[in-house]
Amino acid sequence: MSTVLVTGAAGFIGFHLAQRLLRLGHQVTGFDNLNDYYEVSLKEARLNILRGEAGFRFVPAGLEQREIVDELFSSESFDCVVHLAAQAGVRYSMQNPHAYIDSNIVGFLNILEGCRHSGVKHLLFASSSSVYGANSRVPFSEHHSADHPVSLYAATKRSNELIAHSYAHLYGIPVTGLRFFTVYGPWGRPDMAYFSFTRAILEGRPINVFNNGRMQRDFTYIDDITEGIVRVMDHIPRHDPAWSAEMPDPATSSAPYRLYNIGNNKPVELGRFIDVLEECLGKKAERNLLPMQPGDVFSTCANVDDLSEAVGFRPNTTIEEGLARFVEWYREYFR
Repeated sequence: MSTVLVTGAAGFIGFHLAQRLLRLGHQVTGFDNLNDYYEVSLKEARLNILRGEAGFRFVPAGLEQREIVDELFSSESFDCVVHLAAQAGVRYSMQNPHAYIDSNIVGFLNILEGCRHSGVKHLLFASSSSVYGANSRVPFSEHHSADHPVSLYAATKRSNELIAHSYAHLYGIPVTGLRFFTVYGPWGRPDMAYFSFTRAILEGRPINVFNNGRMQRDFTYIDDITEGIVRVMDHIPRHDPAWSAEMPDPATSSAPYRLYNIGNNKPVELGRFIDVLEECLGKKAERNLLPMQPGDVFSTCANVDDLSEAVGFRPNTTIEEGLARFVEWYREYFR
């Protein structure tokens, strides 16, 4: 049994991870500011479930509140920190850029400082497939360059990776960055396409389908994401003796630092994804076909060979399985 800090515990991935860790017998401190980026009632419902589990404690605060973060790390001892809290959303980053700097940059620095001064054994943090940006070489590999982001959200996530590396190098903090690929499933985020599509289809409203539905995404079911995180938690990075400063590998380092993709490795065209969702709902969508939006990329696909080699796991839930489970949850939750 260990003591784990999960930031963003009332969020989609944070909720599922905290619940999984509690059921494995860990002590979990959840940290979240319950902001109103999407309906707070959903976050509170997730949180109420966690509060019913033995071994859970909750701290309501924002990452940018430095004094609270400092006090948390000085008053508690964490074996592992899983940093999932962030301002999410590619398109919202064009409307409210300051929220991304406050949460994703300033907030992340506060977490790093807390880990630095309290001797945390392993820090894992959420990055994103969006960091690959203008890179069109698929499947995306952690060993490829990811220095051309096409949204501020992606730029903050790539910044997290670089700042984390500097802390691993300077202070020896073992740090692992996890690049998630289009996560979906029960208790998901209402701003995500599959969630808003479901709501619109059941209410008889048209759905906006960008790039005429021809975009491809590596849709990854939530249970596969949490399985990957839990396995990587025990895989503490060390310096890579083969790392070369003359030919630097972005995924490894001479410091205790590592990057992993967590994705399904089976990209699906958005139009097909909607087809399956219609089958699960038993109702057809009225599709409003639109061009691609600024900040979007055409295709994402994860190379997960490194994850598989390190922890013996590859995400494998099909969209038919995953969407059926999501629709079942949606109907139950929203009656």
